[in-house]
Amino acid sequence: MNYQVIYQTPDVETYCTLRVQSGLSPKTQEAAVLGLRNSLCCVVVLDVGNNNEIIGMGRLVGDGACHCQVVDICVLPAHQKKGLGKLIMSKLDAYIQANIPDSCYVNLIADGEAYRLYEQYGFKEVWPTSRGMGYTKK
Repeated sequence: MNYQVIYQTPDVETYCTLRVQSGLSPKTQEAAVLGLRNSLCCVVVLDVGNNNEIIGMGRLVGDGACHCQVVDICVLPAHQKKGLGKLIMSKLDAYIQANIPDSCYVNLIADGEAYRLYEQYGFKEVWPTSRGMGYTKK
């Protein structure tokens, strides 16, 4: 299969579908509209051999200067284990290196073994100095 990673914001339906089919938590359409609009950078993976179908994505969110977070790194299950997460991170990292001040704190939350991918881009565990925490409005 032939893939291409480009800077592009996915449409709301594609974003929501990719999240769920890749095993991430679902987002409402309303949340997706606002979230995508407020992204600093979005990348998508196109399956060139299948009419450029979007089969993966990643985003950078935050204020673009002091604090940013890498989010929504996902690839459809049929296309996983082919190095596409690394392609997504490489494209996001290129954006970070070219556009984000050196003093910006860029973070992410790694699920399972994904931390091994992120270590390749300079991310390090923050424990025990810091403790990652999360909250989802109910």
